[in-house]
Amino acid sequence: MAKKSAVNRNERVKKLVKQYSAKRQALKEIANNESLPLEERFEARLKLAELPRNSAKVRIRNRCEVTGRPRAYYRKLKMSRISLRELGSHGLIPGLVKSSW
Repeated sequence: MAKKSAVNRNERVKKLVKQYSAKRQALKEIANNESLPLEERFEARLKLAELPRNSAKVRIRNRCEVTGRPRAYYRKLKMSRISLRELGSHGLIPGLVKSSW
């Protein structure tokens, strides 16, 4: 089980990303538009830098929804390999059969 503080921090980051996504996207479009003057693009970059760091989407860490584990994460199932194996062994994941011979 992951530390609750790490899981909670990740949830706060997700909330900030959602809150600032529209503003961040608009500023990025201005900053990357080469048809605009250089000063206007530079201003957009400065405003983008003033936004909270944790409002960037790349700061979100994929974590297992069952245990909070940050590594060996399956995106499709939103869980780690360990949780997947354990739940699969108990027959709680439809269509998943643990191999044994």
